[in-house]
Amino acid sequence: MEQSKYYISVIGLGYVGLPLAVEFSKYFPVIGFDINSKRIKELHNGHDSTLEVDDDLMAKVIMNHAPTFGEIGLYCTDNMQHLGNCTVFIITVPTPVDKNNRPDLTPLYKASETVGKALKKGDIVVYESTVYPGVTEDECVPVLARFSGLKFNEDFFCGYSPERINPGDKLHTVSKIKKITSGSTPETADKVDELYRSVITAGTHKAPSIKVAEAAKVIENSQRDINIAFVNELAKIFNRLGIDTHDVLEASATKWNFLPFKPGLVGGHCIGVDPYYLAQKAQESGYHPEIILAGRRLNDGMGEYIAGEVVKLMIKNDVAVKGADILILGITFKENCPDVRNTRVVDIISELKSYGVNVTIYDPWAKPEDVKHEYSIDIISSLPEGKLFDSLVLAVAHREFLTADWKKMVKKNGIVYDVKGCLEKGMISARL
Repeated sequence: MEQSKYYISVIGLGYVGLPLAVEFSKYFPVIGFDINSKRIKELHNGHDSTLEVDDDLMAKVIMNHAPTFGEIGLYCTDNMQHLGNCTVFIITVPTPVDKNNRPDLTPLYKASETVGKALKKGDIVVYESTVYPGVTEDECVPVLARFSGLKFNEDFFCGYSPERINPGDKLHTVSKIKKITSGSTPETADKVDELYRSVITAGTHKAPSIKVAEAAKVIENSQRDINIAFVNELAKIFNRLGIDTHDVLEASATKWNFLPFKPGLVGGHCIGVDPYYLAQKAQESGYHPEIILAGRRLNDGMGEYIAGEVVKLMIKNDVAVKGADILILGITFKENCPDVRNTRVVDIISELKSYGVNVTIYDPWAKPEDVKHEYSIDIISSLPEGKLFDSLVLAVAHREFLTADWKKMVKKNGIVYDVKGCLEKGMISARL
């Protein structure tokens, strides 16, 4: 593509936005915008605390000035004035749910307002945030039009290309994951697809409409959520029958079309959230989604279930529960990643504390200040020497946890419970 055709801005420089901005900056001038001034300063210093982009690559693409047309590189800023030259705006802000699991579109509205103030005739706005079908055109476009004073599909145009970032995955990086694209007009769809094809080596799939692209994204994670819920239910059943779930799954996996899902906690900013977006839209249309919400209820209850299993095992081993010291290994939502957003490990912690136990959380990947800010929970960054615990729960399969002999960290009758099923059987008391 002609580099002079596009001047790109990426709004939101988190786990999704930064890798995308870096990839585009190898070929185009890119403005990375984020309201978090601390984040901007960090990136200017060549470091990404999410660990999605390594320091060497950041040093190659980061610029200390806003690039001109045709000049490749990434300039990060929290100043809206730098968005004035951009012709393509890509919005990658989060789409959380509130305490009642209802979609919270506030970040999208705010980002749309910011972009609307910078829009010019002929500009394209592409949304990557996960939403229910209709959000881009019904919710975001009116905000863009109101703050820009421009007419949709006459003066400015929109696209939707859902993110597929997998935090902590160094194999399936942004350019190596096939991308869905779409546009508000056939010509816009072609332009958006062409733009992404220029940087996505895995290729693209052009959806026939924005709503189709939105729906495709939201069912990807809903499908995984339902499959994991099924395996979590199996784990509960097999536990009552005295059968090891992982042994069953290993045997079943010998069939060519068996889906390799494992039981566990379902958190993070995607699988534990996206199904609620689809459920909300379904209910607005007059349909009550039974399977989707049943899967959510089952998965959201796994932390409480795990804590209950640990307490039962302690009682069976004559370990006093009240006042017991329990060590939790890991608090991030997945392994080898510092992301603590919507981690369901906190459900285990909360339930164990309700039994009157003392909980210590160790995680070498999570930032203590992030955990404190999100959950008002203190964690330790190194294990206490010589201390023995009454029980231990491996909640996250960080690579640092996989080879240690954790039985040495618990007292004689202490419990070692493996949520992830990643330790040798001889090293544990039980696993999910």
